[in-house]
This record gives sequence, structure tokens and C-alpha cells, in this order.
Amino acid sequence: MNHTPITTTYTRRLASVAGALIAGSLALSACSGGEDTAAGGSAATSIPADATFNTADVTFAQGMVPHHDQAVEMAQMTQTRSTNPQVLDLATRIEAAQGPEIDTLTGWLEDWGSDSGSDSGVGGMSGMMSSEDMASLESLSGVEFDRMWLEMMLEHHTGAVGMAETEIADGEDPAAIAMAEDIQASQSAEITEMEQLLQTLAG
Repeated sequence: MNHTPITTTYTRRLASVAGALIAGSLALSACSGGEDTAAGGSAATSIPADATFNTADVTFAQGMVPHHDQAVEMAQMTQTRSTNPQVLDLATRIEAAQGPEIDTLTGWLEDWGSDSGSDSGVGGMSGMMSSEDMASLESLSGVEFDRMWLEMMLEHHTGAVGMAETEIADGEDPAAIAMAEDIQASQSAEITEMEQLLQTLAG
């Protein structure tokens, strides 16, 4: 099976992610200048004037729930498709970190009276894989799976880091900002780890 060179695929994917991040930041900036309502494709939810959270917090939580859901799904795929101990270890750590965060994010949205990310039509946020991407990944095994999984998870993490940085800059809820800071730090470190793993596979 022919495989697109890693550097070409990765560069193309990162260019796409960067464009989406810029567009998302512009959209969020436009949103923050108007009425303080929950965004993300769901029915607008008015935010009380004395609330400890704002539109950016809601958008972050709504986007991160399906984003984490997909990362967990990808992590679970490794159990039957990879034999690489480093890939398996990374996948285990990703699932262990993001699973509990999904529960926390969902709880915040409930507390804030907002729709969950899974139901609010925000599946097109930066770094999300298409159903075709997921099907292609699922069809592979061994080194080919490891390579594609790392390339896709790199894009996924890059998108998550961008979402976290927007929350850090524009959010108001202290707990949400703290989670965003954790995501930014941990996933940035994992991006470096995955880049190194890809180089090992390329060698």
C-alpha cells in the first residue's frame, strides 16, 4: 500500500489546522463583542449578568466534549491494531486523561444550562477527523496503523491546543481556564512525543 510521505501529509494537515484556528479565533472575537450567549450551533442560552462564566467558557466546553470523545475513540483503536509499546502507552495515557475531562466538561455545561458539545452541532472544530478518516484508520493495522494514528492524533492535539489557548485568553471561569492550561501543557508535550515517534517509524 502506497503511503503519502509523512512530512507532506503532516505539513498539509497542519496548514489546514492553522487556517481553521485563525477562522475560529475571528469568529470567537466577533461573538465576544455582542450579546453574551452560548455559541456552538446550539440554541442560544442567555448567560446571567452575575455568572462566573462567559461565552468563551461555554464554547470551549461544547467544543472539547466531542473533541475528547473522538480522541478516546482513536486511543481505544490501538488495543487491537497496534503492537508498538510506545503507541499503546501514549494511547492509554490519552484515554486516562481525556475520559475524566469529558465528565467534568459535561457537568459544567449542565450547571451552566447549556447543551452538551455532542448535541450542539460543533463537530467541525479544528483537528476533528472526518468519518472517512476514521474509517481509513480503522482499516489498518501494524506499522501502517501506527503511522496514520500518530499523524491524525497530531492534528487532533494541535486543534485542541488551539482551542485551549482561546479559552485561556478569553474565558472567565477559573476551573475551565485551569483545564485549558492543563490541556495546552500536556498535549503540547504529547505533540513533541508523537513527532519523535513518527521519525522513529520513518527510519
